[in-house]
Amino acid sequence: MRGTLTPPFFMSMFLFAIFLFLGMDIVLLVRAEVSHASVLRRQRGLYAPLYDCPNCIQRKDQGNISSMGRTWKDFDIIVTYSDPSGAIQVRSVRSRDLSSSWVWKNPRKEKHDRIVQDTFQTKLSYRNNGDDLSDNHQFEGETPKTQAYPVHPVKLKRQMLRRERRERRTADLIKQDKEIENQMQEAAIKQARELDTNIKGKYSIWRKEYENPNSDSTVKLMRDQIIMAKAYATIAKAKNETVLYNSLIKQSRGSQLAIGESTNDAELHPSALDQAKAMGHILATAKDQLYDCVQMARKLRVMLQSSETNVNSLKKKSTFLIQLAAKTVPRPLHCIPLVLTTDYHLNNYNEKVFPNKEKLEDASLYHYAIFSDNVLATSVVVNSTALHAKEPEKHVFHIVTDKLNFAAMKMWFLVNAPTGATIEIKNVDDFTWLNSSYCPVLRQLESARMIEYYFKAHQSSSLTAGSDNLKYRNPKYLSMLNHLRFYLPEVYPKLDKILFLDDDIVVQKDLTPLWSVDLHGMVNGAVETCKESFHRFDKYLNFSNPKISDNFDPNACGWAFGMNIFDLREWRKRDITGIYHHWQEMNEDRNLWKLGTLPPGLITFYNLTHPLDRRWHVLGLGYDPALNQTEIENAGVVHYNGNYKPWLDLAIAKYKPYWSKYVMYDNYYLQLCNLNLQNE
Repeated sequence: MRGTLTPPFFMSMFLFAIFLFLGMDIVLLVRAEVSHASVLRRQRGLYAPLYDCPNCIQRKDQGNISSMGRTWKDFDIIVTYSDPSGAIQVRSVRSRDLSSSWVWKNPRKEKHDRIVQDTFQTKLSYRNNGDDLSDNHQFEGETPKTQAYPVHPVKLKRQMLRRERRERRTADLIKQDKEIENQMQEAAIKQARELDTNIKGKYSIWRKEYENPNSDSTVKLMRDQIIMAKAYATIAKAKNETVLYNSLIKQSRGSQLAIGESTNDAELHPSALDQAKAMGHILATAKDQLYDCVQMARKLRVMLQSSETNVNSLKKKSTFLIQLAAKTVPRPLHCIPLVLTTDYHLNNYNEKVFPNKEKLEDASLYHYAIFSDNVLATSVVVNSTALHAKEPEKHVFHIVTDKLNFAAMKMWFLVNAPTGATIEIKNVDDFTWLNSSYCPVLRQLESARMIEYYFKAHQSSSLTAGSDNLKYRNPKYLSMLNHLRFYLPEVYPKLDKILFLDDDIVVQKDLTPLWSVDLHGMVNGAVETCKESFHRFDKYLNFSNPKISDNFDPNACGWAFGMNIFDLREWRKRDITGIYHHWQEMNEDRNLWKLGTLPPGLITFYNLTHPLDRRWHVLGLGYDPALNQTEIENAGVVHYNGNYKPWLDLAIAKYKPYWSKYVMYDNYYLQLCNLNLQNE
């Protein structure tokens, strides 16, 4: 009936109101519990992080659900549905009463499951393209493994960006390496084109400049520490800091023992680094207690001056001892002429003569002049020359010695004559024309002034003060054998050309071509010794004297005495001996040059010397240990000029074999005097 409400309708409305009331209570209750749990987490700082593993999610959910002492199964589930008549029905179900077929779904877990699936698909696609997003590289052929936990998209993005940056950086480095390699190849090709391949052994990667510049850094540090320790020790002693002074002295001695003879870090004992650290600690303590900039600078300056004084003193002592050793005769070399002279007189060798006397004045043969009082050295010169001669029978050796060694020299070559070659032995004292009235040097040596200069004046009472004077008193400067080279035309009046050889040279090639060298009208053929600013006239002559400066060029190139080819015809024509006499008389007071025969030789043959090819004559084996090995081996003659003669203990070891291989160690007289290769 219109306008009238039936009882069923009121009943339905009543039930609907109850449903709304109960639903609002449940919602308010759940929201209250959730809000309460959030407040508790916020107060405890338990903001839920992103969980990457399912177990973590489960533990986190259990922690949230178990708040207020309840679990998921303690909640009532409100189910609403419409019955067949269309009325809305409400029913409450306890979660623990549900059957096992019901499945609880976690929205967050579903989200993570999707991320894991997407990540696996992404990695699988990259792996198929040859890439690998993970940091753990797998071997080829392995089955791709999914991660034990899902990767967040942000983290995955960062990994991709890192991989892209790594690839770009690798590409840049590869490109840079290729550019550097190309530059090195271009530089190597350019250097190879400029390299002079005719001189072997000149370029080597094992030279000093290629060594590690820091290979001795620890050694230098420890030496610097020792210097500073000595400086602080002196200051500590002055201030009565006994404990610190003793510590510095102790550490200084320990560092010196640790360094020993080491020149680089590789030679140091492993404990040296600990010693350096200990020294560093004591120096730091000393600096804190004693450091005064002015005082330290003054002390270091005193130490420097003292070191310089000691170095100069040691240099003088070293010079004196080297010159003393150079002028002494070793026992075997002193023994050889004694036993030879004894046999010469006992066996009547004075009545014997050398064969082939007719060759001595034959100008068509190859003649050599050797002026020496050293039997062994002269034998090496003759043996090495004759051994390399293609036609030894055409070579004639003219040897001049002094009265003391004449019998020994003659006896040696009578017994050990070189095969095919001709030998002549003369005594310089038999040259009656070589007297003080003709020779200015002899006249000067006989004067009281020169005797005073060489033998008495400036004689030192100490070792260091006599180093220079000892050089002046060297017998070779007083011997006429040393000056006889300026009288070659008088000694050999029938010869046109002669090759002069010193007794400290070794011949390594056939010297016959030297007689065919065109000297272009010059008198002397010699190898020049000037390199850049070295060995020029101003090194040997006193250009502060106008007699020298007005007649000679200070930059004129010097040349070597020791292997010289002389044109005796031009010599006589230009009166070279007269030029020599003139300058010797002008140098009576020794103001033009001091010593030796090279300075007067440079003056006498000024503008009269023809330069020979450098390969004929290599010098410096008696003083320079850094000569080029290839140049020595390719030289026609090697010269042991200097104090380190090959027959002395001072000899440079690596050069000695060039001389020793021409010594007849199996000779009776050498064995009798105990001269053998082992003793060398």
